[in-house]
Amino acid sequence: MMGDILENLRVAWEGLRANKMRAFLTMLGVIIGVAAVISLLSIGQGAQQAITGEITGVGSNLLFVSPGALRFGPVQRAAGSAATLTAADAAAIADPRNVPSAVLVAPVFSQNAQVIFGNTNVNAVVAGVTPAYLEAFDLTVEKGRFLAAADVQGKANVAVLGQQRAEDLFGRFDPVGSKIKVTIPGSNGGRVTLTVVGVLAEQGGSRLTSVDDQVLVPLSTAQFKIFAGRNALGEPLVTGINVVALSEDRVDDASAEIEVLLRQRHGFEPDEEGDFGIMSQADLLGMASEVTGILTVFLGAIAAVSLLVGGIGIMNIMLVSVTERTREIGIRKAVGARKSDILAQFLLEAIVLSLLGGLLGVLLGVGIARVVDSTGVLNSVVTASAVFLAVGFSLVVGLFFGLYPANRAAGLHPIEALRYE
Repeated sequence: MMGDILENLRVAWEGLRANKMRAFLTMLGVIIGVAAVISLLSIGQGAQQAITGEITGVGSNLLFVSPGALRFGPVQRAAGSAATLTAADAAAIADPRNVPSAVLVAPVFSQNAQVIFGNTNVNAVVAGVTPAYLEAFDLTVEKGRFLAAADVQGKANVAVLGQQRAEDLFGRFDPVGSKIKVTIPGSNGGRVTLTVVGVLAEQGGSRLTSVDDQVLVPLSTAQFKIFAGRNALGEPLVTGINVVALSEDRVDDASAEIEVLLRQRHGFEPDEEGDFGIMSQADLLGMASEVTGILTVFLGAIAAVSLLVGGIGIMNIMLVSVTERTREIGIRKAVGARKSDILAQFLLEAIVLSLLGGLLGVLLGVGIARVVDSTGVLNSVVTASAVFLAVGFSLVVGLFFGLYPANRAAGLHPIEALRYE
């Protein structure tokens, strides 16, 4: 049996060598399909790893407390659209008697605004923070200093720039000591002049919690001077509260303690839906993995269509080959070839076509993934599973689409095949 298989492989190979250009054009669909599968799956895998790295890069013991969602009758807007968290809530969470599992609390009040220096005008996130923000997100000051407690207490007109915003506004010049203006558009907007006291080290442009594009100011300055950061009772609001748990093992404890505390402060019963949300790194990671997993499958499914098209091309050429070699089939049957021999010959020829196309597609797909990764725009990670999946699928395509032409060739009557002109 092994000898028959090797002989059929030899015949199939000779048949392909006799029609090199046609064989290459037949394989082209499989080559493109396999390359598309590998490159797109690699990009999807790279995106998943990049997002995972962004989330875990700020520590695994970080909790994000966000405001709830506004409701207009039956319609609910996105989470965070309601002003339900106050600076007093953040202070209560920071009290170790209320949340003993928390070690650090960093409230934030942020909105978009126009930031101006000279003739340069950029739209940026202006975030009011406290000194704890530096430690919570493991930030590093490259030039100058970070915001101090005295800045928050005195509503100081000072700012710390993210790396990208410093470059956008000042180019190569040192911005420390310079003055920038923050303008709020609209009829109630105004203009506040801030002195730059520091520049943060680059965090990475694609990082989830990156402050490269932000302008950090004292929390009180953002609440009272730049934005209208107070509720109807005059209480200063926050758009988020970042909480660092004592350890990764205490994250769930901290989340439960914050949940109980805020429900009590906001007057909610245990069975009522609260007006705030608490999300951990694990929650973010799970959501990101689910989304990127669906994206990867979707990209792979799109690429698989190319393989199916390539399989149709194989079937078409194999049918043409059967027609061209009808007399050859008749001669082989006349000298004793069995139906299974003819079936194996043409089936192996289709498999060889798809296998060679698959291997060439692997080289092309890996090359595309490497080029994409080298640009720095997108991450791509070539995995063994993606390669095996693509090659395996190409073999299945060759087997499936080669079965009908092979069966047709094997079913030819020897006398009719010999009479064929």
